[in-house]
Amino acid sequence: MSKILFVTAPYHCWGVQVVGNWPPLHMAYLAGVALETGHEARIYDAMNKNKSFDDIREEIVRYQPDFVMTLDYLPVTGAISTATIPDSLKILDIAKEINPAITTLLGGPHPTFMYREIFEPAESNVDYILVGEMERTLQQLLTALPEGTPAMKQTKGIAFKQEGEVKVNPKQPHIENLDELKPAWHLLDWADYQYQVEPCGTMASILTSRGCDMQCAFCSQRMFWNEDWRCRKPEPVIEEMKMLIETYGVKFFTLIDAYPTKHRARWEKFLDLVIEADLGVHLLIETRVEDIIRDEDILHKYREAGIIHIYIGAESADKDTLNSLNKGTSFEQNKQALDLCREAGIITEASFMIGFPNETWESIENTIASAQYLNPDIAVFPVVTPMPFTPIHAEMKDRIRVWDYSQYNLVTPIIEPYEMTMDEITQALGTCYMRFYGNKMQEIIDLEEGFKRKYMLSAFMLMMKDHGNKFDFAGSGMPTHFSFDGTDDHPMLAKMKEMGKMAGQKCRES
Repeated sequence: MSKILFVTAPYHCWGVQVVGNWPPLHMAYLAGVALETGHEARIYDAMNKNKSFDDIREEIVRYQPDFVMTLDYLPVTGAISTATIPDSLKILDIAKEINPAITTLLGGPHPTFMYREIFEPAESNVDYILVGEMERTLQQLLTALPEGTPAMKQTKGIAFKQEGEVKVNPKQPHIENLDELKPAWHLLDWADYQYQVEPCGTMASILTSRGCDMQCAFCSQRMFWNEDWRCRKPEPVIEEMKMLIETYGVKFFTLIDAYPTKHRARWEKFLDLVIEADLGVHLLIETRVEDIIRDEDILHKYREAGIIHIYIGAESADKDTLNSLNKGTSFEQNKQALDLCREAGIITEASFMIGFPNETWESIENTIASAQYLNPDIAVFPVVTPMPFTPIHAEMKDRIRVWDYSQYNLVTPIIEPYEMTMDEITQALGTCYMRFYGNKMQEIIDLEEGFKRKYMLSAFMLMMKDHGNKFDFAGSGMPTHFSFDGTDDHPMLAKMKEMGKMAGQKCRES
């Protein structure tokens, strides 16, 4: 029996973990496969435990694994996982320094597409890259390795280097029945996974489907899953949720599916079963605006099932920009969907991209005005980031100025617009946040006392309090920090401080 250590990269960026910590579900699935194959497994979540590379080194020395595996993982659907690659590779370097006999494994969207680049350096310490869906590949790899090279040639879904040449085997067929996979939930330290927005509580990530067949030019989902979409049956998902509630005290569930609502009949059945089970938990999801519009007549079921927060990618109000991103949606659809969610009592979060090659201060103003008009409860302003394996990379390659993948976090400018400097994009990012939330705050203050008011005040406090420690918004009008000690005098803080502190106090006490 071999020992395999799964390690998350100790990577952090503002905007991903501001409001809480999500469990590394992908690793729990892989650890489950390792256990099923008869091996010993451990998950060391360096990211959510705020551990350093020295801590990781100590863990490897302590555990003495035969395998060390890491992913280009962030606690989202995978669209921005490239940012963790440098840290992931460093983990495998450390493993080889400790013991060259350790077999090092890497997986995820970025390695799937960029395996040749990863293997290119002579000093690469990656033994095998798992290409595409990883569970069955890992199972076969753990079985094949002791049997030697001939068996390796028959293991589908791996890339490796042999005699200086990069080899890649045929792809692994997708798993047809996702309910066969059993995450190793017991290997997670559940105290680490907390949603910090009022009313706060233990957070679980669950998967009800895999894949996406949409054509968004900036995302890896369609390409990674080969335009395939598969779903779990609603009944096993409900049973899994019940188990997590009863065993680990979970109060919040994030559906990390890229597209959970694709099939209406199956989705409505899921909602009906959640309502019937009366789980008493809150759900957060991401979906597309056309499905929200499609489901206008059952949005009340969303809310009754506990869905309190929906994220959608509005991206832009400019028709040409939306077309270039292949979103397949319109500004009018975005407005209709957000209004419907508001009427249903569901908190909305929408993204608005900035930093396109043709960006100007005028277009930044238009983006701010559009965000204010659409009026989601929460707005985020990701900076356009051409991931190296996405269609927009080729289109924007001549404008790329940053090649350090650790900066590909949707906050750091990567491309230089024709009519703005990259420093100006950073300033524009601060301006977008300040103007939107400066305008939004009074609306929230004026809400009647209740769930939404407390939730929003708490979320705003978490989002804004430490942005100055992460990014330089000089010249944007953003305060450099929010100290919450009575010394700040920014007008937005004067509005939010008292109520936000009251909302946050309940979370700390719980």
